[in-house]
Amino acid sequence: MNNSAFNFQALSPDLILDALESVGLVAESGLIALNSYENRVYQFLCEDKKRYVVKFYRPERWSESQIHEEHVFSHDMSEAEIPAVAPLDIRGNTLHSHQGYLFTVFPSVGGRQYEIDNLDQLEWVGRFLGRIHQVGSESVFIARPTIGLDEYLIQPRNVLENTALIPKRHHASFMAATDKLITTISEYWHDDWQPLRLHGDCHPGNILWRDGPLFVDLDDARNGPAVQDLWMLLHGGINEQRLQLDILLEAYGEFAEFDTRQLSLIEPLRAMRMVYYLAWVARRWEDPAFPKSFPWMKDEDFWLGQTAAFTEQIKKLRAPPLQLMPMY
Repeated sequence: MNNSAFNFQALSPDLILDALESVGLVAESGLIALNSYENRVYQFLCEDKKRYVVKFYRPERWSESQIHEEHVFSHDMSEAEIPAVAPLDIRGNTLHSHQGYLFTVFPSVGGRQYEIDNLDQLEWVGRFLGRIHQVGSESVFIARPTIGLDEYLIQPRNVLENTALIPKRHHASFMAATDKLITTISEYWHDDWQPLRLHGDCHPGNILWRDGPLFVDLDDARNGPAVQDLWMLLHGGINEQRLQLDILLEAYGEFAEFDTRQLSLIEPLRAMRMVYYLAWVARRWEDPAFPKSFPWMKDEDFWLGQTAAFTEQIKKLRAPPLQLMPMY
């Protein structure tokens, strides 16, 4: 299948039910689609009266070996009593195939939304991230990638240069801002860090709260610096972020050592995510779900705003990096 043109239109309810029956699961209820752009995810009630979630992977995004590494990592965390949702082992496998689709079944777990302004919850999350990284440091992914400039900047830059989403009269100015941002990121990015297995996309939406944090969606797991799993939890003004960072790292430090030199990577990582995100949507535009979910991607004002945001991010890259609050 051509990944750039692929969509999930062939993934019919009958195909999903057949796939579940192929691993011995008979859905007793209808399928409830859960929020997921990259993959297709459905909740259902099984004849055993338990609720499950089935995830169908987007073809050609990850290889089988890369998906297996994600599953091994999630099971490593579960064995260490870290609250992360791991796939079920059914008939000796966690990854299954049906009519060309790879899929995985998870237990259905619920929870409240993680409260980004709740400092007690932030402390809990920091403690468990320390434990996740303690497990993550025991080995590195072999098949999965390591965060770097090529995947997050060079390849996305080429996608953006060729996308038809950018209005022609704004294309040159946007690409000029993109190139300047990439050049600036390259000046401040360094790889003087110990790679470890990361959650990779640890934003507040991937944390549920059930008498403590529950980490979900390891689809973007990869090798990288520890700070990648921390910076997206910071928000607000500089003083608020310093307070949050202090709480986060004090709790984190109970289980894993954090190299404070990685704080200088926060703004480069933020900038890399900005570029990568736009290219990700452009890559997936042929999937009918994307134009419906991101209609503003064809608006002139959106691309003018992105050009301005890239220019503003250059200023943040050149400013002193975020530091811990001073000790008195």
